[in-house]
Amino acid sequence: LHWAASNDDVVAVDALVDAGADLEAPGGVVGGGPPLEDARIFGQWAAARRLVERGARTTLVDAAALGLADRVPALVDTATPDEVDAALWAACSAGQAGTALLLADAGARLDRVPPWEPVTPLDAARRAGAEELIAALRTRGARSYDELPTAER
Repeated sequence: LHWAASNDDVVAVDALVDAGADLEAPGGVVGGGPPLEDARIFGQWAAARRLVERGARTTLVDAAALGLADRVPALVDTATPDEVDAALWAACSAGQAGTALLLADAGARLDRVPPWEPVTPLDAARRAGAEELIAALRTRGARSYDELPTAER
């Protein structure tokens, strides 16, 4: 199931889940998590959506990246500040303006640089080609990695 999720193979996802595959099985390629985490990390949105449709549990980061704005407020209430920041980055990376702005309004740090690459949420939104999101982040004071003072990188 992890392989199918990582390769956006919705047909295989359905076949495996129909055969009893565990939607929450650990073993993801990067973080060791469930198949939905693999789909999200690799930007395999069709598989990610199908996993959610089939009952996969969504974390705040998953909900943000998939644009599931109805799930974000409740998940933010129980999240750590680092989780809120990671969710903002994921939403920006996926070009999800609605959830990104919910997270910005909830206090996510606009200039957080994640440990996996030197890219702020603004940079991630640029990479996703999310022009409206870029403008909204700029209005809120977001900066790119290159604009950050060295001490903030």
